[in-house]
Amino acid sequence: MIPETLFLFAPSGEGGSSGMTIFFVQMLAIVAIFYFLIIRPKTQQEKKHRERLADIKKGDRIVTVGGIVGEVVHMKDDELTVKSGESRLVVQRDRVANILSDKSERS
Repeated sequence: MIPETLFLFAPSGEGGSSGMTIFFVQMLAIVAIFYFLIIRPKTQQEKKHRERLADIKKGDRIVTVGGIVGEVVHMKDDELTVKSGESRLVVQRDRVANILSDKSERS
């Protein structure tokens, strides 16, 4: 770096370290706010979605990520066979966007 630029980063005679302390406290506060407002709610939402995907059973009406609405007629570990109209489709379990209703709610 240029020596003149390094001079700008040199600590001042008095109170130089307190300025850095305030800076680090502010940065820590920004990171904490970012975590609690953005990252944590997103991870909680993803966890809840994974739990709902694990609870899918035959007879549930689902919506896929592509917008296809259908009823689950067969299941494997990571694949679902969905009946939509007269068609049957095989979709991956993680491609389910929403569960509209399940068999127990309709009875």
